[in-house]
Amino acid sequence: MKGAFLTSRVVRKGLQASTLQARQRSSLPEQAHQTASLVQGEPNYPVVATAIPGPKSQELMKDLNDIQAVGSVQFFVDYARSLGNYVADVDGNILLDVYTQIASLPLGYNHPRLLRAAHSPEMTLASVNRPALGSFPDARWPQKLRSALMSVAPEGMTNVQTMACGSCSNENAYKAMFIVYRNRQRGSEDLPPIEDQQSCMLNRAPGSPSLTVLSFEHAFHGRTLGSLTTTRSKPIHKVDIPALDWPVAPFPMYKYPLDQFVAENSAEDERCLQRAEEAIEEYNRAGKWVAGMVIEPIQAEGGDNHASPEFFQGLQKIARKHQMAFMIDEVQTGCGVTGKMWAHQWFGLDGPPDIVSFSKKMLTGGYYHTDKYRPNAPYRIYNTWMGDPAKVLQLEEVISVMKDDKLIENAADVGAHLMTGLNGIAERRPGLLSRIRGLGTFVAFDLPSGGQRDKLMAVLRSKGVVSGGCGDASIRLRPSLVFQRQHADIYLGALESALAELGGD
Repeated sequence: MKGAFLTSRVVRKGLQASTLQARQRSSLPEQAHQTASLVQGEPNYPVVATAIPGPKSQELMKDLNDIQAVGSVQFFVDYARSLGNYVADVDGNILLDVYTQIASLPLGYNHPRLLRAAHSPEMTLASVNRPALGSFPDARWPQKLRSALMSVAPEGMTNVQTMACGSCSNENAYKAMFIVYRNRQRGSEDLPPIEDQQSCMLNRAPGSPSLTVLSFEHAFHGRTLGSLTTTRSKPIHKVDIPALDWPVAPFPMYKYPLDQFVAENSAEDERCLQRAEEAIEEYNRAGKWVAGMVIEPIQAEGGDNHASPEFFQGLQKIARKHQMAFMIDEVQTGCGVTGKMWAHQWFGLDGPPDIVSFSKKMLTGGYYHTDKYRPNAPYRIYNTWMGDPAKVLQLEEVISVMKDDKLIENAADVGAHLMTGLNGIAERRPGLLSRIRGLGTFVAFDLPSGGQRDKLMAVLRSKGVVSGGCGDASIRLRPSLVFQRQHADIYLGALESALAELGGD
């Protein structure tokens, strides 16, 4: 594998000089670059051989466009040559990837332990025979759930329901909310009466009740119909698609730096909590009963927006007061990226949430839940596959690597290093970077405008760095858990060089 990344001595020498200049610009300690890589054989730095997308990618885009829309395709990847924190494209470019397949690679590309796990007989059987888990699971399925998903379950969460992706995880979690809420309204956990069963087939009450889920401005929870109703980040996700009349509340929009606006941000928490409760009461009075609320610990797609522990504690109290579900969507924030296994562990909640959904770096989708939200009859929460045992086998190995290599601690350390570097750049280039924020490596910053953000991302890519945008003018970092200080320094050096290029100095 290592040989696939060898370039000419001239190219390597030039890149080494460029990396040295980046280190000097970023004013970060030299010893940070001497850490051994957690993925043996990965490149030491990016290599840019062509424009990106290059000629081969452009040819493939034309080919694909004959059968499928390609407007979102950035370039074509050579997955065989990608390794660790570096993604290779079909034109010979090797890019430092701080976006990692939209936040979904826990150990980067081609981690050797995952490759070994992929060749096991157990993985072959799971892949070839992909079972309908709700009806025909393998004999080892209970043990695999315990050794993988339940071994990292949030405290107090005693059940897990596997699914295939984030959207379907949230969709089925909403159904669990509705079932429990309706049981409470009827005063019984028995199967619904015959009138309900008949009327639901006509999409009418009482079998199809007027129940809703509260979500928050700028949220992203998926693109299927129910989850799309709770998604409120970008119009392109929703326009022309029918949506349900469900309540929405504001998510706190803080002033930065946080330590200079404590009173203002506390008042913003109170405003948003009050608006959330008002929305619940308004919908309940109208008979559109709010069965639960769903919220991200850090709003991702909508702009990497953070809120205080006190805000989340307040929401949990409101949910309990109104006897509704309190659900936390950890699709992007889960799996150790914030310096804890689950981001909501930072909030000091009074007991567990009712439901916690996951996907992305967890490889499989699904949701944890308390006993209360276990379905009261077969097939009420069901689909053909209900997840993928091959992904759970991979996750089992990922969790083992996370423990062996202390990757959650690594995320906390590297995240602090990134924040220090970004704040240093902001001080040297006032007016360009703002709202620098993050937990662990779940880090973001703003540019003065969306146009400047997009230009900066393009220049970063020309320097061999893949990054992602979010919100109106934010750049978000979503590196793998094997992202280390030396990778952070390469990123920071490229960022400062790109800013200088855009600024003309």
